[in-house]
Amino acid sequence: MTKRVSKVFAGPRIRELRGRIRKTQQDLAKDLGLSPSYLNQIENDQRPIPSPLMLKLCNLFDVSPGYFGDSDEIRQIQALREILGDPLFKSASLRPAELQAAVRAASGLADRFVTLYRAYRTVVRERNGAEIPQQAMPLSGTGLSAPHVDTSGVPVVSEPVTTVSPYEAVGDWVQRERNYFDEIDRAAEELYETLDFSEGLLAANLERYLRDHHGVKTLTDSTLDSRSVIWRFDKRGRRLLMADGVPSESSVFCMAQVVGRLGYGRLLDRAVKRSGLASADARDLAHVGMSNYFAGALLLPYTRFRQSARMKSHDLDQLQRQFGVSFEQVCHRLSTLQRPAHEGLPFYFIKTDIAGNILKSYSATRFSLPRFGGLCSLWNVFRAFATPGELQVQVSRTTDDAVFLNVARTVGHAGTSYFDRPRRVAIVLGCSISHASELVYAAGLDLSDERTIIPIGPGCRACIRTDCRHRAIPAAGFQIDAGGEERGVVPYHMLPHSTE
Repeated sequence: MTKRVSKVFAGPRIRELRGRIRKTQQDLAKDLGLSPSYLNQIENDQRPIPSPLMLKLCNLFDVSPGYFGDSDEIRQIQALREILGDPLFKSASLRPAELQAAVRAASGLADRFVTLYRAYRTVVRERNGAEIPQQAMPLSGTGLSAPHVDTSGVPVVSEPVTTVSPYEAVGDWVQRERNYFDEIDRAAEELYETLDFSEGLLAANLERYLRDHHGVKTLTDSTLDSRSVIWRFDKRGRRLLMADGVPSESSVFCMAQVVGRLGYGRLLDRAVKRSGLASADARDLAHVGMSNYFAGALLLPYTRFRQSARMKSHDLDQLQRQFGVSFEQVCHRLSTLQRPAHEGLPFYFIKTDIAGNILKSYSATRFSLPRFGGLCSLWNVFRAFATPGELQVQVSRTTDDAVFLNVARTVGHAGTSYFDRPRRVAIVLGCSISHASELVYAAGLDLSDERTIIPIGPGCRACIRTDCRHRAIPAAGFQIDAGGEERGVVPYHMLPHSTE
């Protein structure tokens, strides 16, 4: 397979970094050995960033080359394509190049437009009494009103409301932070190394630590399961109660989370305070997220885990056995390895249910998910649900011509009785095909054979493929030709809108 090399335009990123250290353009140009006019051209995306300059910027600002990549740009363009597929914008037909130009020229405006659209969808659904899908929640409170419908049938927003979406707000904050929180990560790693924890004895280590340092006893409570409670922390009685039959990896994670809450509460509070989240619900959710982050960083200390992952070619099963954690915990931790100058591979991580609802997602790559529609049916996550517990490997090409290697597998626990309805979800972990040599899952794959690469999209509404046999609905920005002279598997053809 021929490797495509693309030019990197990242002027806004350089301006952002320059602003953080309060340097003028002239001062930065001097530090980099450039003329001010040349740096000005780069910051205005009139010139790409040459490789030697990229290296200088990474060293100066202590960031990885991925920071200057186009991942955020790709996500913004995809979100705009999805939004413009709404009948509200039926008269707007923008070509991909026009969307790219808009995002590059006004990235902040594009973000705010997406926020506004999310708020619009939320209030419209609330007005209609419909449930709001998780993917459609807005970033934060917008001050918009619940709509009424005018004589033309168009919803009109008038009076202020306080509709908020804390879950989505927290998810976007984590994505902005690239799913890495340095202070928390280093504190957890330091605790692991200071106390000389052992990979094979983590449960005993944590139980002893909670007892000796916080006076907390870890006990089993057989009544919790009947109330669908996995664990409960009795703060007054200094007891951590676990449901009977909780898997060892879950109980260890719970103990690690409580260690973070009791011993590092101020550190977690500080991270949440810096988030700028507007609502109390969002901040509460973020605090839980930071407790979970601490737990993952304690069970899988950064340096040890990163080294093991590389030595084992990122074999998920081997890492799971070595550290005594779950498949999901290993995958999620791999997606957080973004410590400056010591990054792991840039992975994307997704957790979804069988209906395609996104329960958790993060991407350190240009891979992105649809915000407002369904997932691509060709994606191997759906094959994973058809073969529970088996690992599905896929090489896929997205509509922006990026190729990824990803693995998918279901996770969950068996029911305890015939009447149980055990929850079944799937985990997807993937990265650019350029890292295939560092993954055990590339073994035996013929990466030069284009026939083995599955063409996937961001969901039918935003997908620009015109020849897909699996299309469920027409894509935004195309004319529909449903002429009767011929038909294929899909009963229409998609044609580009006329530019006249």
